[in-house]
Amino acid sequence: MINILDLNLVELKQWMKSNRESEFRAKQVWDWIYKGIWNFENMNNIPQNTKEKLQSNFYIGMPELIEEYSSKQSDTRKYLFALHDGNLIECVVMKYKHGNSICISTQVGCRMGCKFCASTIGGMIRNISTGEMLSQIMKSQELIGERISNVVLMGSGEPFDNFENVVKFLDIVNSENGLNIGQRHITISTCGIVPKIKEFADINLQTTLAISLHASTDEIRVRSMPIANKYSIAEIIDACKYYINKTNRRITFEYALVKGLNDSVVEAEKLSVLLKGMLCHVNLIPVNEIKENELKRSSNDDVAQFKKVLETNNIETTIRREMGLDINAACGQLRRSYIKEKNINKGV
Repeated sequence: MINILDLNLVELKQWMKSNRESEFRAKQVWDWIYKGIWNFENMNNIPQNTKEKLQSNFYIGMPELIEEYSSKQSDTRKYLFALHDGNLIECVVMKYKHGNSICISTQVGCRMGCKFCASTIGGMIRNISTGEMLSQIMKSQELIGERISNVVLMGSGEPFDNFENVVKFLDIVNSENGLNIGQRHITISTCGIVPKIKEFADINLQTTLAISLHASTDEIRVRSMPIANKYSIAEIIDACKYYINKTNRRITFEYALVKGLNDSVVEAEKLSVLLKGMLCHVNLIPVNEIKENELKRSSNDDVAQFKKVLETNNIETTIRREMGLDINAACGQLRRSYIKEKNINKGV
């Protein structure tokens, strides 16, 4: 059985044609699904024999809601979903004045091993399919009863480690026949897989690219990010410049501030030199503390001082607004705590 959400409209038309159905039926089915009808039987303009073919070949892969948490500190909700095979993933919906944003997962677990991220604990179980990415948005829209207009691929997993599914997702989520979310309202984050940054640049989309940098030198970066053993900061910066030249799009550098590791004025000056002259923006993130490591949050004063140094050097800088700290809203925290609480072996 195939998750029908994994197919784009062209592929569904091809399936209809190869199964002796009129191609226009694909658009009808597609419209029902993206209107929130997730049962073939309820698609009342589809002939019964076509429904039977669809039911024999496809399922509509909506995740099952396992847990829902609402923050008392901000208008944020976190959902723990079970996929078709029972694997657990999570996503976060954040309400802003400008609309609803969602942070989705792209893998079950992650193999990148970044110390500050709970989603890497236990490694990667599998990639999330295109349809499973879409379904996180669709199910969340149903739960909040409102449209989601902004998407961030910063949940569990490394999007560029699941490149083909992610690129197909970007196409469908942007399609006027799909969820119709504009490319400029989508952000994709990577820890720095250099060949994929360049490949993504060649596709030349209008999405925002965010790089999880978190250090200005390889010596410091390797202490928290194993990917630094494969790709140096110099290689990442070179790939980022290639991306900027290809797309004329500004890059966001994510920088998680860890007390005593990368949050000093000296490190801020080094980062300023590294990024000088680039079309970029730095997003400072006081690190989320997790039980499994010793990394501690920087003080508010140190965060403010770090920001001041960057801005003095003409680098646009913001401090990420923290939302959902009281509901384990950071990557992988809810899934990890649920697995431990329920003593589930899968994915630990």
